[in-house]
Amino acid sequence: MARVALRRNNAQDPRSLAAPAPARTRSHHIVRKNVDIGGPDTEAPLGEPMHFDLVDLKLFTHVAEASSLTRGAERAHLSLPAASTRIKNLEEQVGVKLLSRTSQGVTLTAPGETLLAHARRVLKQLEQLRGDLQEYSQGVKGHVRVFANTTAMSEFLPAVLRTYLINHPDVYVDIHERLSPDIVRAVQDGTIDIGIVAGDVRTDALQVMPYRRDRLVLATALSHPLAQASEIDFAQTLDYDFVGPPDESAIYTFLKRASSDLQRTIRWRIQVSNFEAACRMIEANIGIGVLPEGTARRHAQTMALKIVPLTNEWAVRKLQICVADREALPLFARKLVDLLVADGIGRLE
Repeated sequence: MARVALRRNNAQDPRSLAAPAPARTRSHHIVRKNVDIGGPDTEAPLGEPMHFDLVDLKLFTHVAEASSLTRGAERAHLSLPAASTRIKNLEEQVGVKLLSRTSQGVTLTAPGETLLAHARRVLKQLEQLRGDLQEYSQGVKGHVRVFANTTAMSEFLPAVLRTYLINHPDVYVDIHERLSPDIVRAVQDGTIDIGIVAGDVRTDALQVMPYRRDRLVLATALSHPLAQASEIDFAQTLDYDFVGPPDESAIYTFLKRASSDLQRTIRWRIQVSNFEAACRMIEANIGIGVLPEGTARRHAQTMALKIVPLTNEWAVRKLQICVADREALPLFARKLVDLLVADGIGRLE
């Protein structure tokens, strides 16, 4: 079982996170918490330092997610009496009630909601730390986590990452496609280092830098009725069959939301795993598709496709790079941010 110990104190439980005891037995200065579970520095009450056992944090998370002390104890592989005692001791330690117990189970109090958010962050960071240290033992010198929207993933990032990885061969880049709101949340809670988002998504408390412009277009076969249009509103396309990406892709979710806003449903004729396969299906007149403009134009050079601009405001979006704190990133992660900024102004070498 993984634990963190800053220093062992024989007078206390060795499983707790404990800072060295003050030199004077009853000093009246402020004692900081041993573990900062997210956010700015906080201070414990005057007197004894506050300790957080990782087992307790995991147990509390399980209980909160299950809304049940019994099921939470089972998930934590603890007996119910042991789990109940741990939760009681945790509440006594922090000095506030964390759970409200009812005949239906348990619910979180306001302090309990705060503890849950921070506990999740601590446990997630510990998992990332474990993974990073394993990679270092295998020769990796750095690990950068990136989330990006569909267009950035398919059109812009390949060239940037090629340049970056040539210059940083010992750095591992973990990159995933996500929707912009999910990317912002991941940057805010520390799950990732760098995010690339599109549109007017709120980026409160994040540092944001302009990147590129993203445009979505309609692609059709040359013989399709919509191929005659010079431009088109997305609502007019919903009377026709679509070729689409897989359900888990960001652009699928985006288009599904756009159609839901119109109180319509997209008629998916077929779904494929990548843009090239989608363009081949569109060329065969199996259906129409909404694609990033760069992708559509690239495939139109070798396939019989017609590209029709969408008139919807959401079809043209500004991409932005977002980080929690650029200066706090490791040097190798800041180097990737620098390359992205250079790419955004056309100065990628």
